[in-house]
Amino acid sequence: MRVKDVMTPKVISVRVDETVVNAARLMLQQQISGLPVVDKKGQLVGIVTEGDFLRRGELGTQRRRPKWLEFLLGPGKLAQEYVHASSKKIEDVMTPDPRTIGEDETVVDMMERHRIKRVPVTRDGRLVGIVSRANLMHALASLARDVSPPAGGDSTIRDSIMATIASQDWAPRVNVIVKDGVVELYGVVTDDRERRGLVVAAETVPGVKRVVDHLVWVEPISGMAIK
Repeated sequence: MRVKDVMTPKVISVRVDETVVNAARLMLQQQISGLPVVDKKGQLVGIVTEGDFLRRGELGTQRRRPKWLEFLLGPGKLAQEYVHASSKKIEDVMTPDPRTIGEDETVVDMMERHRIKRVPVTRDGRLVGIVSRANLMHALASLARDVSPPAGGDSTIRDSIMATIASQDWAPRVNVIVKDGVVELYGVVTDDRERRGLVVAAETVPGVKRVVDHLVWVEPISGMAIK
């Protein structure tokens, strides 16, 4: 799934010369937790989020540290924190040069690797959209609505389940019986986590109404069988 298939194209953004108060008001009005920051030409220059407003002098939440720690941090770091907590300008509060993504790229790996919730989408440096975890959730929900049972009935469902299980390197060989959309799983697993994996593999196949687990877990060392 490419970025342009799930992104929000009409992006609410804020100008780099805007004030912190106005940006905060805009986020509250639009019920969003982050804003891309653009310059006069529409070029993306930063991003500001709720987290950037946590340490503010107006709220009395600016950082306060023991003198010995301030000495270790040095005047440069302390001055930087003061500007972030006290400046009225977005350019002093935003995160500059944020990570971006192109319309034809995939976003999940980036969001997972860098633990970020939203990524601005750019084209030649200009902001053209934004993609967030919420966009991926909407796409998932839409796909679930579009799934329909296969035309071949129980035999087609069984073939799909067997193919899904066979594609997983961790999955043991099991027997699958399908009747009126109800799936029954028979076989042996040597790690009880495989049980849930096999059930999920069956549940994800279109047309499956219910999965009945008859799998038996055999403890590898003792050979004890547990259903």
